[in-house]
Amino acid sequence: AQKIQFVTTVLHEPKILILDEPFSGFDPINTTIIRNEILRLRDEGATVILSTHNMGSVEEICDRIALINSSKKILEGGVKEVRETKAANSYKITYKGNKIAFTNALWTQFELVSQSQEDGNEVAEVNLLQGATFNQLLKSVLDTVELINVEKIIPSMNDIFIQTINEQKSSEA
Repeated sequence: AQKIQFVTTVLHEPKILILDEPFSGFDPINTTIIRNEILRLRDEGATVILSTHNMGSVEEICDRIALINSSKKILEGGVKEVRETKAANSYKITYKGNKIAFTNALWTQFELVSQSQEDGNEVAEVNLLQGATFNQLLKSVLDTVELINVEKIIPSMNDIFIQTINEQKSSEA
């Protein structure tokens, strides 16, 4: 029934589409079909307003967001900008070499959050401490290990939602 409602809604190529939890109750195949149709309509100029708890859908479909909690807007902006703004100065570093030498290279300006192995390489999550820069991080480890990959850790919308709700609760307490 929900699929039929969606088809009849989009059949006439609406210019504005308001959807409330459009993926609930669908299997992965039908979810993909619905998502692709929403993306097609969006790409053809339709305005799509999506109410959902599925933050993965938000990242995939939405250009702009408004997070609402207890009937209050708590965060608004472009998805990409919100994710980048909420990103801490954290990096995932994949390298080959001595773990102790790597850890010692981080000595004063950086915080080693975690370290593991992946596909035969060492993987570390590193935070920049106050005043430290990404270039300083690279300089400190380049002489000690062979860098395979470095990427900034950007939080998911799900993580951002939880963080923002917790911050709101803390400020109200």
